[in-house]
Amino acid sequence: MDHFEIEGAPTLPTYVLITPARNEAQFIASTIEAVVAQTVRPLKWVIVSDGSTDGTDDIVSQYAAANDWIELVRMPERRERHFAGKVLAFNAGRERVEGLTYKVIASLDADITFESDYFAFLLSKLAGDPQLGLVGTPYRDATSEVYDYRFVSTDHVSGACQVFRRECFEDIGGYVPAKGGAIDTIAALTARMKGWKTHTFTEKICLHHRAIGTAQSGPIKARFNLGKRDYAIGNHPLWEFCRGAYQMVKRPYVLRGLALVAGYLWAATRHSDRPVSGELMAFRRKEQMHRLTQLLSRKQMSSDKRAPSQV
Repeated sequence: MDHFEIEGAPTLPTYVLITPARNEAQFIASTIEAVVAQTVRPLKWVIVSDGSTDGTDDIVSQYAAANDWIELVRMPERRERHFAGKVLAFNAGRERVEGLTYKVIASLDADITFESDYFAFLLSKLAGDPQLGLVGTPYRDATSEVYDYRFVSTDHVSGACQVFRRECFEDIGGYVPAKGGAIDTIAALTARMKGWKTHTFTEKICLHHRAIGTAQSGPIKARFNLGKRDYAIGNHPLWEFCRGAYQMVKRPYVLRGLALVAGYLWAATRHSDRPVSGELMAFRRKEQMHRLTQLLSRKQMSSDKRAPSQV
């Protein structure tokens, strides 16, 4: 079966879910409950326990016993925690769905929740536009923040839940196992570079129950690490300094933006490895300069409207 049919609604493509999970006992039951409650469930959901030692496996096993479309895959424990491990876990899950006929494949974090029509909503967007290769929604995390989409392009799709058209995911070659992270950004960039549309639909959100990037560090160190990742994926220096300035007006004030820029400069001075090609980096910077030009033009137009008339 290639599609789901809901009475009175457009035909939706079938989908599979893959969730890498490492020590997510605190949140994963809520995530599973959210998926079980979906109006359109996946053909299969593979939850890959990436060496979990905290009871994650037991929780998933209980739900898998009651839902034959949920499967637990266990991977051996590893000492080092990094994002390349997440990609390896995702790929192990992908192997388990190779024999299925599906149109959409989604990467879902193990610590998010959403409304019961969440996947039906995203699948309908893919069904309505064959050029859409990747879709998602904004998230609200433990700091109660949601991106301000006046400044963040809706072309970016958060890694909390990335929903790919299968052809798109295969076209980009899957996720890049970058140890430093940004695997979601690299995937979205590569998709656009290859001609696919990517889009975040702001009509819905998902709730991320841990502040992004804080699984092993506090908020300041998380910003520093984000700056390092920004360098790794080729962010333009001008874009990064503007990004840092914008971050300074958010809590913790000033330090948040300084930590971001410091991480970028730290990586730049050490010529840290970049897991992206020169072509992708050039594409990234072209997009950023176009976006920056748009933002500055919008700001200038707003200033002109507020300025007093000249006699």
